[in-house]
Amino acid sequence: MTKSDPGGSAREPENRDPKDKQLDGFRVDRNSGYLTTQQGVRVDHDDDSLTAGTRGPTLLEDFHAREKITHFDHERIPERVVHARGAGAYGFFEPYDDSLAQVTAARFLTTPGLRTPVFVRFSTVAGSRGSADTVRDVRGFATKFYTDQGNYDLVGNNFPVFFIQDGIKFPDFVHAVKPEPDNEIPQAQSAHDTFWDFVSLQPETLHTVMWLMSDRALPRSYRMMQGFGVHTFRFVDAHGIGTFVKFHWTPKLGTHSLVWDECQKIAGKDPDFNRRDLWDAIEAGQYPEWELGVQLVAESDEFAFDFDLLDATKIIPEEQVPVQPVGRMVLDRNPDNFFAETEQVAFHTANLVPGIDFTNDPLLQARNFSYLDTQLIRLGGPNFSQLPVNRPVTEVHTHQHDGYSQPTIQRGKASYHKNSLGSGCPALADEEVFTHYAKHVDGHVVRARSDSFTDHYSQPRLFWRSMSDVEAEHIVAAFGFELGKVTDVDIRERVVAQLDLVDHRLASRVAAQLGLDIPPESPVVDIAPPSPALSQLNTAMDSILSRRVAVLAADGVDVTGVERLVEALSERGAIVEVLAPKGGGVLTGGSGGEIAVDRAITTMASVLYDAVVVPCGPDSIATLRDDGYALHFLAEAYKHAKPIAAFGAGLDLLPAAGLHCPVAEGPDILAHAGVVTSTAAEASLSDEFFDVFADIMARHRAWERDVDAVVA
Repeated sequence: MTKSDPGGSAREPENRDPKDKQLDGFRVDRNSGYLTTQQGVRVDHDDDSLTAGTRGPTLLEDFHAREKITHFDHERIPERVVHARGAGAYGFFEPYDDSLAQVTAARFLTTPGLRTPVFVRFSTVAGSRGSADTVRDVRGFATKFYTDQGNYDLVGNNFPVFFIQDGIKFPDFVHAVKPEPDNEIPQAQSAHDTFWDFVSLQPETLHTVMWLMSDRALPRSYRMMQGFGVHTFRFVDAHGIGTFVKFHWTPKLGTHSLVWDECQKIAGKDPDFNRRDLWDAIEAGQYPEWELGVQLVAESDEFAFDFDLLDATKIIPEEQVPVQPVGRMVLDRNPDNFFAETEQVAFHTANLVPGIDFTNDPLLQARNFSYLDTQLIRLGGPNFSQLPVNRPVTEVHTHQHDGYSQPTIQRGKASYHKNSLGSGCPALADEEVFTHYAKHVDGHVVRARSDSFTDHYSQPRLFWRSMSDVEAEHIVAAFGFELGKVTDVDIRERVVAQLDLVDHRLASRVAAQLGLDIPPESPVVDIAPPSPALSQLNTAMDSILSRRVAVLAADGVDVTGVERLVEALSERGAIVEVLAPKGGGVLTGGSGGEIAVDRAITTMASVLYDAVVVPCGPDSIATLRDDGYALHFLAEAYKHAKPIAAFGAGLDLLPAAGLHCPVAEGPDILAHAGVVTSTAAEASLSDEFFDVFADIMARHRAWERDVDAVVA
């Protein structure tokens, strides 16, 4: 910026949807304009306070210094009690067709071609803002739709069920899973006494606990994570007829997870792993996409199931009610300012639009109170809805004025309804209004729960018996790890006793992990067939878009082979990085040429990548063979069942890393347990090699690989 251009030039926003245009008046480009006070007074000095002489006392009249320090003292707001650590992005939603028009008056779901702006926030639940991304936890998946009928918030999780049935237990549940009150330990973990004490005494938690102990609690990426509305909501059509609905988000890239050992190591190597992944993908133009699906149940079928539709600890198995795809959501823009947008966004389950309404789910009813109450204290008063990220794209006219941080100057005499001084304005609408679903309510005032909520074991059993062998093994290991951190033996025994009511084999395997006596088998009468939809191994595995591939190399590497590898995998959407013993600069090829180094091996780790390649180059391999970090990098990736490729002299690094797996003995390609090898190098390396490797990468992991004896 120059003196002749005092105002600078504002950056033109990339997306010009209605929500984006609305924010223009609130955007300030930090890279333009003169420094001023908050009152707009220009400042010519910002390094020293106003003093009486160069060594004298600071003067109270230095309004600039006082304003600056006062704002700093107050610039942090209370973090969310739950879902404190998150990441967000803007995008759009568009329906596929008008098929839902027969069940809902929500226009954003029924108008083909209509793109509704959205803001989505993903989050962990238990940890503070400073915790790591890869903890074992539920993940929040909250979507704010800026519809032309008002804002609609679908506030969900990556599990379709919750721990409790009634919101009155929510404070107890959160207190139990949070750090223990005497020492504020442990942070962002459920592996401690108070959480499992709560679980052992509240069997309604068991279904969600099964999800928590599964790989679903360890998402590889927010972009590879399902989302669910959790509750049973109600669609309402133009005639007031209701239909029960459950919401599902399905990621285009499939639902994939980390393994627990990776999670713990990533928490140290890159605690922002999931946040960084989302940001980087959007910046690179690899926009994440989800499909919205719904399960619809006619009101006449409300009692047709062996569970209660109002019970948030239950799912409707997809084999009973298939998920109907209705639209897609794409996230294509990162926020400009984390605090102003991601931190100040306020979701509320009671933010509804015409065509969507509540049910009598007791947990949902409590959330309808709690969310609003939380925003009032966290965001400083009742005007949080006027913050740019929370403002609807439709016009807002209310009589609710004043309060903390009111940014709008309300004109006119009348701030009440009915009035004559303001010509009766704002007037009541007679079309496109929200009309509550007309339902009959009758009953005694009681503090009790319906008997239809009392089965706490059938659905955890359904989940367990729907798992693949690999997923089941991970669940047992998770129980062993978590309960192994519990110091009270009675709590461990009570949890195992509860698991025995779910499945005796599960309880026996967990008991063996903990060194406890195997409980006597409890009789089980209801054995439902497994639900394939509950297994992650049945999700989409046909793309390597945004998968990260590490190429281990040193001077003398096969430059031609690496260049062909990078080109082939990049064309398929993968991100390929060359890692060398020293970062920066270039590597010289064994037969000439150079290739740039992206990062030093020692600054990264295998847990930050999805696959590893060891290219040809005898001199390169000789260097890597003497590098313990490189050998550990390769062995660790192998232990975590990640795809590995090696060609030419690169095959020699596998046994050096302790990997005694079958390898190719000629130029033909051998693919065994996720390891792709060929003795070919440079130009003789076939395109089929890259095709085979990409296909294995798309499957995410080589679960058939035997890794128990691998030291890593």
